[in-house]
Amino acid sequence: MSHNPLLDAHDLPPFAEIEPEHVVPAIEKLLADNRTAIDRLVAQAEQEAPSWASIAAPLEALNDRLARAWSPVSHLNGTMNSPALRDAYQACLEPLSEYSTWLGQHEGLFRTWRSLKEGPAWASLDEAQRRSVDNTLRDFHLAGVDLPADKKRRYGEIKARLSALANTFSNQLLDATQAWHKDIADAERLAGLPDSALATLAANAEAKGVDGYRITLDFPSFYPVLTFADDRELRREVYTAFITRASDQGPNAGEYDNAPIIEETLALRRELAELLGFATYADYSLATKMAESPRQVLDFLEDLARRAVPQAREEFAELSAYARDELGLAALEPWDVGYASEKLREARHAISQEQLRPYFPAPRVVDGLFQVVERLYGVSFEEDESAPRYHADVRYFRILEGGTPIAGFYLDLYAREGKRGGAWMDECRVRRLEDGVLQLPVAYLTCNFTRPVGDRPALLTHDEVTTLFHEFGHGLHHMLTRQTVADVSGINGVAWDAVELPSQFMENFCWEREGLDLIAGHVDTDEPLPAELLERLQAARNFQSAMGLVRQLEFSLFDLRLHHELAAPAAAEVQALLDDVREAVSVVPRAPFNRFQNGFSHIFAGGYAAGYYSYKWAEVLSADAWSAFEESGIFDAETGQRFRREILEPGGARDAAELFRAFRGREPSVEPLLRHSGIRAA
Repeated sequence: MSHNPLLDAHDLPPFAEIEPEHVVPAIEKLLADNRTAIDRLVAQAEQEAPSWASIAAPLEALNDRLARAWSPVSHLNGTMNSPALRDAYQACLEPLSEYSTWLGQHEGLFRTWRSLKEGPAWASLDEAQRRSVDNTLRDFHLAGVDLPADKKRRYGEIKARLSALANTFSNQLLDATQAWHKDIADAERLAGLPDSALATLAANAEAKGVDGYRITLDFPSFYPVLTFADDRELRREVYTAFITRASDQGPNAGEYDNAPIIEETLALRRELAELLGFATYADYSLATKMAESPRQVLDFLEDLARRAVPQAREEFAELSAYARDELGLAALEPWDVGYASEKLREARHAISQEQLRPYFPAPRVVDGLFQVVERLYGVSFEEDESAPRYHADVRYFRILEGGTPIAGFYLDLYAREGKRGGAWMDECRVRRLEDGVLQLPVAYLTCNFTRPVGDRPALLTHDEVTTLFHEFGHGLHHMLTRQTVADVSGINGVAWDAVELPSQFMENFCWEREGLDLIAGHVDTDEPLPAELLERLQAARNFQSAMGLVRQLEFSLFDLRLHHELAAPAAAEVQALLDDVREAVSVVPRAPFNRFQNGFSHIFAGGYAAGYYSYKWAEVLSADAWSAFEESGIFDAETGQRFRREILEPGGARDAAELFRAFRGREPSVEPLLRHSGIRAA
């Protein structure tokens, strides 16, 4: 194999040229080249006082070349998964982990960075460069540079194994999701489902060459069944299949069980933390976050629980009474909650997600999203149909300012086979400066919405619209940065518990008339969302909001306590802890076979370990930031530019708390979050 596209310099990944057999040779060569180059840089630095140009800049270039090769591989593994690509991806995890450990424990490199901090060149560094140096020195300690040789070796073994375990967890969850389906010949069994959902299930069946309808465990397929299907037994069957994925329970019991992965992961995380001198993995995790200690986070979560749980219990009691009196459900089961809630929402507010779908055709929503950003930040968008792409659904856009490109992004909206579930933003290219040439930031924006059927555009639910705005907020944080030092450019270097601020902030535009006038237009007539529908939508915004809040608190408390209280727990102890958390804050019924934790990829495969609380922590910041727009007008140009200048552009060059104070002029308050969430205890 003579030519390897992953080793070429490209502005955008050459997706059409990348084959699984390119992956391992490219990564092996880049890692070997980097090791040689780094040892040479360190040897040179020991002869003279290091400077930014002599050590930091060439290291950044080496890191970027590796990232430019690995980024498309990692992204394709998540969006175009195949057995060959999966094998190639997995084969690189251990070498990449070993390289990361070697880099973090390189004593000569550590001394060089420390000399840069303590030497004459420090005075000439700007704010971003100094922040990068400080973060790098911190990360050397967190990588075990101070450890004796045997413990360094053990640290490397643990990191490599944790990387492999996270990949296995993700693969088994994807396999378990795709292993189950249910074919239904008679549409009567699907009574209650809206036409859009029936069309999706029919398209699923047609794609597999079967008659009738196919239910899968992809969100656009199973969710309408649990929300609308009148057939209670069908709801129970689909719920059971979903909540037992990758576990010892349910229709594929034991086939893809993630419980052993969870046990080993937690034991290794605890050992890693103790190696580095931390009492628990939660303490280790918080070393790079805004929150100062696990106790501070627990106090924060428990305070929210005290305010929200009583109201959540009232909401569930009301739902139970409605289900008993109006739906004939004497006792609500877990597979009834979504169905009964949707019926109650329609009865009280005369609105449903399905009623709203015709007003949110995907092309109109995307165009409206762009208009919102244009008004806020004075930028514009243009599509580039000639850009390389990896699937026919994917589109590529550039962001321009004054007619000049400043960033780009891939938009991948629809669910498909071989694509992992959920929605996310990831980096394709990071904004950085090398030899006077500016590399523009490029993002991947990935969702799993209901696909278009026939020649009609995809019609999104309002929930899907807010998801798109959320992920685009992450994308703007990455793309509108002004930093040119990669380590603090965009989302890099931003405290994990502040990184959700820009994403949650963007969701607010999906609830305001001025925002919705840009986003919504009826698929047939392009008429705006009628005033009465908007009023009902806004009135329903906080429907069961306390139940929603305590559900997030359940996940957050489980995650933090799991990484703070249990050393090397068996699966039964993990389940017992989750049950204990649910006893304290959950208000909905629980099935004994529920194995939610076996699919909790955020903390076992997605970087949120001992950090899931970040969603609520950052929501305090985002709600308070939004209140500034409520005061000045949601499209107030000065406030928008100030948000861009103080929150988005600095990236990780300054502390998140400092940036928030610069934007808001004071410390954050929890009151806007409680008010926006309809928590009466506010």
